[in-house]
Amino acid sequence: MRAIPTTIADVLVLEPTVVEDARGYFFESFNLREFSAALAQTPAGAFGNVLQFVQDNHSRSTGNVVRGLHYQINRPQGKLVRVIEGTVFDVAVDLRASSATFGHWVGTTLSSTNRRQKWIPPGFAHGFAVCSDEAQVLYKTTDYFAPDHQRCIAWNDPALNIDWPLQGEPVLSARDRCGTLLAEADVYL
Repeated sequence: MRAIPTTIADVLVLEPTVVEDARGYFFESFNLREFSAALAQTPAGAFGNVLQFVQDNHSRSTGNVVRGLHYQINRPQGKLVRVIEGTVFDVAVDLRASSATFGHWVGTTLSSTNRRQKWIPPGFAHGFAVCSDEAQVLYKTTDYFAPDHQRCIAWNDPALNIDWPLQGEPVLSARDRCGTLLAEADVYL
């Protein structure tokens, strides 16, 4: 696995080693040793030594759906995100008030073709836009879903100015239509 840094040092794109032949392909979608070694190279590197995934999530969305920007206050989740069908533009927003990159975002194309994954550490909001006719996204989380702690930042917050690759108006849930502006949101201290 190759760890690719992003413009926010604690967010990584992970590219697996893929073995392909006439029969198809094989790759390790998760290897704790390699994942921990990649995290050890980030500023929050010590976190990799105590990381434990506790939940796997799977979503299917149609084209032009935007999900997010979601996070949990008090029960922050780290997420390891990958796409098994289609293509998404995946976004992480730094909500750590003490961070030099607070309020910055990083976007990455994840697809079933490039097989890349994205590590989004605790303290970030997460969302994605579906760029294909449909997409299936799998992600591991470091804490359980906690409905009382869930929050949503507005996907189109002008202060974030995220360059979503949309074809027309996005398809949004009622929750995502009512997201909070970053300036008014609960953030991590």
